[in-house]
Amino acid sequence: MNSEQLLAEIREANLTYLMLAQNLIRQDRAEALFRLGLTEEAADMLAMLTTAQLLKIASTNMLLCRFRVDDDLVWNLLTNHNVKKVDNATTTQLHANILMAGRFADSMAAH
Repeated sequence: MNSEQLLAEIREANLTYLMLAQNLIRQDRAEALFRLGLTEEAADMLAMLTTAQLLKIASTNMLLCRFRVDDDLVWNLLTNHNVKKVDNATTTQLHANILMAGRFADSMAAH
């Protein structure tokens, strides 16, 4: 993959993410904050952006979204690695969701 193709894919991912975020915020703000891991301020700003502004922001060469999972425990739960045979996929997914929701709540409390 050459650098031009990589930059085009980053721009496309940015635009898709921004459009998704804006739609989620407009439909259900509380759910959007939780699912996207956004602050109230970021959600306010995203909700007010025009289409032209979205396109301009998306055209950056830096990926705007990022992975919120940053530890082995959650990754192992999400991928079912190192999970005992007695556990099932639903239980491990629920456990991962609970851990991430707690981290989201902690980050919101810090702001």
